[in-house]
Amino acid sequence: MRTTGYIILVLSVFLIGFGVTLRHGAPFVEDGGAQPLAAPAASASDTLSGHFTNCDGPQRVNCVVDGDTFWFAGDKIRILDINTPETSSPQCDREYALGVQATERLTELLNAGPFSMESGPEDTDRYGRLLRRVTRGGRNLGEVLIDEGLAERWRGYKGNWC
Repeated sequence: MRTTGYIILVLSVFLIGFGVTLRHGAPFVEDGGAQPLAAPAASASDTLSGHFTNCDGPQRVNCVVDGDTFWFAGDKIRILDINTPETSSPQCDREYALGVQATERLTELLNAGPFSMESGPEDTDRYGRLLRRVTRGGRNLGEVLIDEGLAERWRGYKGNWC
């Protein structure tokens, strides 16, 4: 009886630890997942830059919210034409893990050197975020995220990452 209780305790601790690791631990990469591409090289027309971190706290100047939203010089920017997995309200552990990877990758891309932003057909979205295409050396950084499997093309609605 005592051995059975011990086995159940050890198994419970293992399962809880495994669940926490899936939810908050190491990045989730599916087999066959795309490897990160080299960040595009800047061109002379790329004049914007900043040091980006994860958004944490009330002051948001240059920080990344998630894989498709960031703050730059105090403005909240939504990257045009892409959608990335949610980290604030994910529908499953897979979406959360991919969302964390997309957030980290966008931070890396923005910190990799000067970039440019251009407006699309609409200046803002319904949440007041500035809608911008973000490029470096003429290469759309949103396309980089799509090519790496961390974003999808925006179709007017959120996709299912689960």
